[in-house]
Amino acid sequence: MRRWLMLLCCALSPTLLQAAPGSLVLEYENDIFAGEDSWYTNGFRASWITEAPAWVHALLHGLGGEAGLVDPDATLSHGYSIGQSLYTPQDISLQDPPLTDRPYAGWLSLSTGIGETRNRSLRRLLLTVGVVGPASQGERVQREVHRLINARKPQGWDTQLPNEPTLMLSYERVYRLWTAESAGGWGVDLAAHAGIAIGTPFTLAGTGATLRMGRHMPNDYSPPRIQPAFPGSLLYGPAKRWGWYVFAGVDGQAKRYDLFLDGTLFRGSRSVEREPLVGEFLVGIAFANQRIRISQTYTSRSREFVGQTSSEDYGAISLTVRW
Repeated sequence: MRRWLMLLCCALSPTLLQAAPGSLVLEYENDIFAGEDSWYTNGFRASWITEAPAWVHALLHGLGGEAGLVDPDATLSHGYSIGQSLYTPQDISLQDPPLTDRPYAGWLSLSTGIGETRNRSLRRLLLTVGVVGPASQGERVQREVHRLINARKPQGWDTQLPNEPTLMLSYERVYRLWTAESAGGWGVDLAAHAGIAIGTPFTLAGTGATLRMGRHMPNDYSPPRIQPAFPGSLLYGPAKRWGWYVFAGVDGQAKRYDLFLDGTLFRGSRSVEREPLVGEFLVGIAFANQRIRISQTYTSRSREFVGQTSSEDYGAISLTVRW
């Protein structure tokens, strides 16, 4: 971890912004895709990812002695993201929702990180800062979106979590366990992942696996998703023509702290009793060529707090454009 903190310091350097070209990644998650309007209700993230300059790669490899901080044959990338996530209780028509239901909350975040991609594996370190509460503009966004789509007006944002800054450091590793490909471009592979996040808004550890099947598949580890879900791959290695794959995955997390359920740290707020173990199942499809990747994902997440009446289902779409 100490070595990867050194990598993260390099990612924060403004000189790395000169390492164009790169990829623009847009992600949108919403429970309306699953016919619902509650709990984790909306998420958006925009990211710019680019390959680090050769001199940074050489420097980091040299800092680690014989082993090096990074593999000399690996691709070293870094990026910056801005995102917003919204959480609500089950019934948004109530001005004073039950204290036993998930509190209203918005989270506005900024992230920077660095990743190392090898032939069959990926590892990355991510630093995220943000703010929860009215300053996140969650109420304004949900009210405007519901006005545009003529949906129910949320009534309980006066009870949302108060303003509080957040800070989180997360680390993930992904490894392709098995792969098979035919001469006609058909392929299948299985990848496993594990990660940890420390701080607020989340402190957790998780692991899971993803199976992909398709033809002329782009080289990635499933499409991107917004934390605390397993993030997937912001970058991808394109095939020589249009390719596609379907995928299915499972993920499990052990949570020690979740600000959106446990409440804020420094001020009194609403809270509910968190479930310590959370699992999810996801399926989806992705298409990609040399320039763009488009994906759609459907996720079903197990109950996250005591008293939650059902699983939490939502859909996601993502677009990656390579420059």
